Amino acid sequence: MDHNLKIESTKNPRVKTVNRLRKSKHRTELKQTVVEGCREIQRAFESGWPFLELYICPELYLAVDEDLLVEKIQHSGVPVFQCSEAAFRKMSYRDTPDGLMALSPLVGKSLAELKLPENPLILIAEDLEKPGNLGTILRTADATGVDAVIACDHKTDLNNPNVIRASIGTLFFMPVAEATSDEVFEWLKKNGIQSLAAVPDAETEYTGIDMNGGTAVVVGAEDEGLTDQWIKGADHAVSIPMLGKNDSLNVSTAAAILLYEAVRQRRKHL
Repeated sequence: MDHNLKIESTKNPRVKTVNRLRKSKHRTELKQTVVEGCREIQRAFESGWPFLELYICPELYLAVDEDLLVEKIQHSGVPVFQCSEAAFRKMSYRDTPDGLMALSPLVGKSLAELKLPENPLILIAEDLEKPGNLGTILRTADATGVDAVIACDHKTDLNNPNVIRASIGTLFFMPVAEATSDEVFEWLKKNGIQSLAAVPDAETEYTGIDMNGGTAVVVGAEDEGLTDQWIKGADHAVSIPMLGKNDSLNVSTAAAILLYEAVRQRRKHL
């Protein structure tokens, strides 16, 4: 496909705009983020998520169906810019870019905008710092059919391009929200949802709690775990047995164990 819109120079204003979006404050200011990678863009497009602009570099394509994807996106009315390899690499967040990148509006709802089914399963992530862990948690939430993910008091935001990458685009298929812990506590109470705080030394093991009703699994930061606000304020503190030398699990692994227990219980009662 021929693209009339070209970006040759690394000093092009659009290259500079994309590079600004590396920082959270500029993403918030411009109300935009970057979606990079063929799988991520494919999934965002399939979910109906809008793109503002698409940047391509055919010399960097790694798969075989990029042209078809680009054609579909362009047909939807999105302007497509063909970039020189130097310009694309200047914008890329990756060591090995695959020649596809898009600008999109920010992801994220308010708590009031979340639409929940009866007896929802929620994942709450407090104070997470590493984009990779947040992205992996989003993949786990997608795999377990979670009804919403809430990031509270976060150190990394949902729209960090590395979160989008680590989620492999599943971020675009589920309701996600950002809020303070105080706001989340009030929202849980209003909606009659019990909260389960993952705490390594809790006396109750995670299998000892009925998760068939509305349930929110709460996990904390990678290094220090949940804050006292959640440890003391949650309806239940639950632990995962640790039988080896380590005393804790990676936060995304802990979330997966707790969420799949909820899935096991709920499938048993179908």
